[in-house]
Amino acid sequence: MPIPGVPPAELPDLTRAEDRISFLYLERAVIHRDSNALTATDDRGVVHIPAASVGVLLLGPGTSITHQAVALLADHGATAVWVGERGVRYYAHGRSLATSSRLLVAQAAAVSHRDRRLAVARAMYAMRFPGEDTTGLTMQQLRGKEGARVRRTYREHATRTGIAWNQRQYDRQDFSSGDPINQALSAAHACLYGIVHTVIVAIGAAPGLGFVHTGHERAFVYDIADLYKAEITIPVAFDVVASNPTDIASDTRRAVRDRVHNGAILTRCVRDIRALLLQPQSTGELDETDELALWDDHGFEVAAGRNYADGEEIDF
Repeated sequence: MPIPGVPPAELPDLTRAEDRISFLYLERAVIHRDSNALTATDDRGVVHIPAASVGVLLLGPGTSITHQAVALLADHGATAVWVGERGVRYYAHGRSLATSSRLLVAQAAAVSHRDRRLAVARAMYAMRFPGEDTTGLTMQQLRGKEGARVRRTYREHATRTGIAWNQRQYDRQDFSSGDPINQALSAAHACLYGIVHTVIVAIGAAPGLGFVHTGHERAFVYDIADLYKAEITIPVAFDVVASNPTDIASDTRRAVRDRVHNGAILTRCVRDIRALLLQPQSTGELDETDELALWDDHGFEVAAGRNYADGEEIDF
């Protein structure tokens, strides 16, 4: 008996990832389905969005989405991520955009092998020191080098803005206990973590499998976010405090939102994660093959969907 309803599109019929809108953000709207299009309705009217053209739908504050709309996204190999305003908070997500486990397997393999893990960690640090050779440095030396870079960054922005700076000091359980600049830094970094977390789950990687950080469910989030703090959140935090804000946390979140409004950080984050995990072959789009295979202990894969009992009857 055929399954009722409209069958999902076959994989070859789906729009390639490179031809899609990578991340589409909506807020304060009702998202529904009209044939093979999503509709976003607010007090200004209705906008139709071809579902096949969407990679990741970011659902911001004030959005509600119908069951039919979510089913349409799934049928077209897209995903939905529930986020804060302009994506600066991560709350939850649907399925991954990736239909292959290639990126996840590469991440798990690298983090489980000492030399591979070290290579990825060194590559992460190398991104912060362009033009410098970090291949021969130990993790202790890399941590020291990074610490010096961050301290220098704090001092430079303190001098630029005229903000008094002592040290990075904060209490995760008591946000208000920090001085204004430390409060602003905590708020800004939290926004960046949300953006990075959104990208990680959207492309099918694991937030908990970190290379520099470890032991936390967001270890990989912290790894990737550290690549952008000196460029995005640290200068934003100092700028906010220098403007004498009335509400540090709220004003900082809005400032980070405005800084990343063009979405370039999302594309850059995808590119960097792929480059780190798929070394040395990191080019190309997300792998959209969904061929299921069986793992073999001799290091290769065999075809799935067949019986290997050599003609014997097996009860499953």
